[in-house]
Amino acid sequence: MVSEREDEYSVTNTVALWLEKTVPTTLTLKNIPDEIYERLKVAAAAHRRSLNGEAIVCLETVLMPTRMSAEERIARARWLRAGQSKRDFDHRDIEALKHEGRP
Repeated sequence: MVSEREDEYSVTNTVALWLEKTVPTTLTLKNIPDEIYERLKVAAAAHRRSLNGEAIVCLETVLMPTRMSAEERIARARWLRAGQSKRDFDHRDIEALKHEGRP
């Protein structure tokens, strides 16, 4: 038979293991260059995220890039193309638009 004290320890240990796997780790960054901090701040505002949220997204993008299959890429390209204007562009139109407003 397990004593009450041993049973209490077992429950505490289980909770600690559960928390260890579910609670995200905290990371503190020090000596961030001003330029990177400003760019992160601008990006966070543009995406309506906190600095912390934006930093996590940046880290995920670099460290855990999503892998798309060829079929997924084709489907995405078709979806993007379907959302574009139905106007046919001639190569002369494209060149004119590229140089529009330039000296």
